[in-house]
Amino acid sequence: MAKRFIDLSIAIEPDLPSDPPDLIPKIEYLDHETGAESMKAFFPGIRKEDLPGGLGWAVERVSLATHSGTHLDAPYHYHPTMSKGQRSLTIDEIPLEWCYAPGVRLDFRHKADGDRIMVDDIKAELDRIGHDLREGEIVLARTGAADWWGKPEYLVKGAGFTRESTLWILDHGIRIVGTDAWSWDRPLPFIAQEFQKTKDPSIIWEGHFAGIERGYMHIEKLTNLESLPDTGFTMCCFPIKIKGASGGWIRAVAIVEE
Repeated sequence: MAKRFIDLSIAIEPDLPSDPPDLIPKIEYLDHETGAESMKAFFPGIRKEDLPGGLGWAVERVSLATHSGTHLDAPYHYHPTMSKGQRSLTIDEIPLEWCYAPGVRLDFRHKADGDRIMVDDIKAELDRIGHDLREGEIVLARTGAADWWGKPEYLVKGAGFTRESTLWILDHGIRIVGTDAWSWDRPLPFIAQEFQKTKDPSIIWEGHFAGIERGYMHIEKLTNLESLPDTGFTMCCFPIKIKGASGGWIRAVAIVEE
């Protein structure tokens, strides 16, 4: 049986306005001309003429946060404890078997930007695709935000999950979820605006803070979810192993057997 690999990751790029300014990646590209000069320190006496075409190696220097690009949030990102008192797992402690599992795609594009994705919304979508959540599956939410990646508007696009809807998913034995939006929660400006009116702290980062009650991970900044079937694919999201970190970059890939 043939396998089709679907790339669900955005590229790490410099200068895109789809992150807050202090989180935008920076990349210094050192080309082959520069590489030829740097090789002289490793091979004393070498001349440019000794290299193929007078060119050396290419190297990049990258500055970015662990939550830049398509990444997996570890429970430590949300709070120092999870699951009602256990020490939160950091990204280097995530069991790898959790990161390779059957996937489910849920479509919430009908929800407006800043809307809450409620338990009833999830139930209705599961009814539409004819699926019951199973322990260990990886649940991906398509909000439509990915269409805005690379633009400032990305930061305020997509609906987000509440504490209750997050816990409802986790109650089915789900450990990893994901979204094509900047955050699993509603876009932060919508939350901030509502908080200014209501002064209700329970709305702040409620989907993330659900991990204090039940530890879980989520993927943010997915793309290409339109290429997936609703079910019948395997999700692969192994994080880069960064000691003690709250998150790590992933190459999110869906595998469809055909």
